[in-house]
Amino acid sequence: MSMDFIEDIAALEGLYGAPGEPSLRKVARQMTPAYRKWIMASRFCVLSTVGPEGTDGSPRGDDGPVVQELDPQTLLLPDWRGNNRIDSLRNIVADGRVSLMFMVPGSDTVVRVNGTAKVTLDDDLRARLEHKGKQPRSVIVIRIGEIYSQCARAVMRARLWAAGDEGAGLPSMGDILHEMTQGAIDGKAYDQEWPGRAAKTMW
Repeated sequence: MSMDFIEDIAALEGLYGAPGEPSLRKVARQMTPAYRKWIMASRFCVLSTVGPEGTDGSPRGDDGPVVQELDPQTLLLPDWRGNNRIDSLRNIVADGRVSLMFMVPGSDTVVRVNGTAKVTLDDDLRARLEHKGKQPRSVIVIRIGEIYSQCARAVMRARLWAAGDEGAGLPSMGDILHEMTQGAIDGKAYDQEWPGRAAKTMW
């Protein structure tokens, strides 16, 4: 199968035309009252990074604001318990460019932050982010380059927040592990044990 690819920026821009004025004027270079209120309402974001071994997209969530504001140009993202792959952290150490996509259940708006990040073990910042008596293992310090809201059409098309049972019948994590290890991992046992293990290691 033969495909033609667009490899020229001018051709690409000619195909899509100029962006609308609102899409350009909505960009901020630091936290504003409206963007601050929106981001502080978000308990979930996707952290995107890039490094020598490739790209990474990592879901980040909390039971309160997923980030904290250090100052109008700086956000703090705690690194809570995970699977210790540390793909995002490796990328940040190698190449600080990051993007975060903040979402709030029920809202079709998605807010994007593009910027640069560093990983720190700073005691004061870790203590500042303490939750339920536990501190994050490290803190991602994000310097804001730009903030803007995404077009809502993708969330609207997907009916992302519509009630439904789309997840019913999908393979569980245990099913996937059983498949990927050719049966070496007992998928049913993994699924049965996971809720209790997760509850004990959430932070």
